[in-house]
Amino acid sequence: MEFVVTTADIARVIELAVAPVFLLTAISGALSVLSTRLGRIIDRGRRLNEMTASAGCTETAEVDEEQRQLAIRARLVNRAIRMCTMSALFVCFVIIGLFLDALYGFHMGVVIAALFMIALGCLSYGLLIFLREINKSAATFRFGKHSAFGRKAAMEDKRSDQ
Repeated sequence: MEFVVTTADIARVIELAVAPVFLLTAISGALSVLSTRLGRIIDRGRRLNEMTASAGCTETAEVDEEQRQLAIRARLVNRAIRMCTMSALFVCFVIIGLFLDALYGFHMGVVIAALFMIALGCLSYGLLIFLREINKSAATFRFGKHSAFGRKAAMEDKRSDQ
């Protein structure tokens, strides 16, 4: 039995593949944001290393704590980048599966659906990790000596007002 693929069949597959391609675009935007955040974390870590290397640095405990927080944040961003990249790969597998199904009649509907759900799961997990990193960043951000976010800062502000 010969399987014949028409131009209309290919056009239909291309139409089906458009939504996953838009998802790839969104994922690439997220990866760009994550890469920028990782770069900023690394830059701050380098500045702190330069501060500790200078002879006049007397706040080594504070610098060490900030470096520890930066290391945690860098690990979170790395994990988010990995998950978003995995998501993009699974979306690519979905698109490939759509074409294989149309061209060779492999009847891959269940596989394609599973790949798409895995892609969305990876993306969701990556975004949750990103949200965790943002929360950690906000919790450690300081205006002068006062923490900008978090319960501890609110408690300290209440005590200082009394």
